Amino acid sequence: MVKIRLTRMGAKRRPFYRLVVADSRSPRDGAFIAQVGYYNPLTEPATVKIDEEQVVQWLARGAQPSDAARILLKREGILERYAASRRSGSTAVQA
Repeated sequence: MVKIRLTRMGAKRRPFYRLVVADSRSPRDGAFIAQVGYYNPLTEPATVKIDEEQVVQWLARGAQPSDAARILLKREGILERYAASRRSGSTAVQA
């Protein structure tokens, strides 16, 4: 299964995170398929940059976000827009 999850980067006690698409069997900081954004909790306010198009493409292909990634995607409004597009797009695809 493919997961959208966070990979820890940075120095000791100075973490930042990449939002990546990876195989669920690979280690947290191991190989990944694509990088779709980043998250820096140390800045005030926290810096979040996510490539919405890529995330939506991976969600449409069946990628599942981890709990932490789901929180970030929800906070940025990406999951709501994806769900709305699926609801409105599903009838157009079948017609």
